[in-house]
Amino acid sequence: MDTGWRVTVRVLGAPFTRQALRDLRFCLIGAVAGLIGFILVSVVLISGAAATVSVAGAPLGLALVVAVMAVARLTGALHRWLLRTTTGERIAAPVTSRGGRGRPGRLAWRLRDRDGWRAVGYAAVKLPIAFGEGYAVATIVIGLVDLCYPLAWLLFRTHPEPGERQGPMVAVVPVANGHWAIWTLPGTLSAALAGAVCLVAGSWLARGIIAVDARAMRSMLGPSRVSELERTRAIAVEDAAAALRRVERDLHDGAQVRLAAVAMNLGMAQEKTGDDALRELLAAAQAGVSGALADLRRIARGIHPPALDSGLADALDSLAASSPVPVQVRAELPERPSRAIETMAYFCAAELLANAIKHSSATAIEIAIDSEHGRRLRVRVTDDGRGGADPSRGTGLAGLAQRASTVDGKLQVSSPLGGPTTVTVELPMRARRGGV
Repeated sequence: MDTGWRVTVRVLGAPFTRQALRDLRFCLIGAVAGLIGFILVSVVLISGAAATVSVAGAPLGLALVVAVMAVARLTGALHRWLLRTTTGERIAAPVTSRGGRGRPGRLAWRLRDRDGWRAVGYAAVKLPIAFGEGYAVATIVIGLVDLCYPLAWLLFRTHPEPGERQGPMVAVVPVANGHWAIWTLPGTLSAALAGAVCLVAGSWLARGIIAVDARAMRSMLGPSRVSELERTRAIAVEDAAAALRRVERDLHDGAQVRLAAVAMNLGMAQEKTGDDALRELLAAAQAGVSGALADLRRIARGIHPPALDSGLADALDSLAASSPVPVQVRAELPERPSRAIETMAYFCAAELLANAIKHSSATAIEIAIDSEHGRRLRVRVTDDGRGGADPSRGTGLAGLAQRASTVDGKLQVSSPLGGPTTVTVELPMRARRGGV
């Protein structure tokens, strides 16, 4: 009995809560904004598509398409704000990244903006939702008007002027043929009852349509699943690179220093002792510590080469200087990649250089690094060896391709028999965090 009473009170009391007022505001503003947004997006998008039919009008048409996406993003931001102020639910805005150089590059990048097109799609989906929100607002307004019929009758119908013939009052409900004439005061009670039903139904209808709209917003106006995966992957790549740099610093500043001190102390003890057997033991211990120190330094360089702190070009110069085969380094980088990408590019170049030295019988090797439109980092290693490099034969190229693919990079191999061999690794300048 108590449960039934609570449900009844909750159902009938819905119109008289603060949430009902917030829902009404959401539906009113959302319906108007949704209708205006759909009209704007449709008109401009159709105009842009029509303009692109001709070569002369293509630039204007593409610019209009980009403008459509900007308008859709703005209206999407308005809808997210409405949802937050109404329900308290926050939908994060899609990450906006920058890409492309020059006007053609920026235009092409914007035309590939997934989140912009998803916002355009929401503007289309919003149209039927906007009609539903408008219907909920109309139902509530009609309910309020119908509830006032008894009071209106008492105020304006009880004292007619002499000789005046009063017509009936007309009650309305938001259904087909939902109107009827009221001639008497008791008849206004039917209008008041219909108004109460409309008020309760409209309040719950508004709440339901807001839930539908919120689901559409989450899927179309928030970060896409792909963008979220790209963002988390970029964070994981950068965090891993930062963790490796911390390990390298700890090894360099901590363990290596302590081992070096132990080696020095062993050497001093060896010089001071007069026992030949003890001197031999100390010499063996010192040799072991020195070997461990050398291994530790090699491991630290493998984690994060200190030369990378000065940039990729300097690190590759240092790598080339230690090669038994003459290596020329050419670097044309207008801006520095992110640390994670820089480290990945260095180790890719180091492995390709090692492969060339080990397998190709080359007499000259060239390492070239540059950027494509400021967005892609290219590492190209060319040797004049015998050629025939095949990623499927276990030369490490397949592993490099897999490593590059973790950040949407790729590896291309050109190695005809007799050479030369050119291996190109393409990486993004920064790990993608979503967006395009």
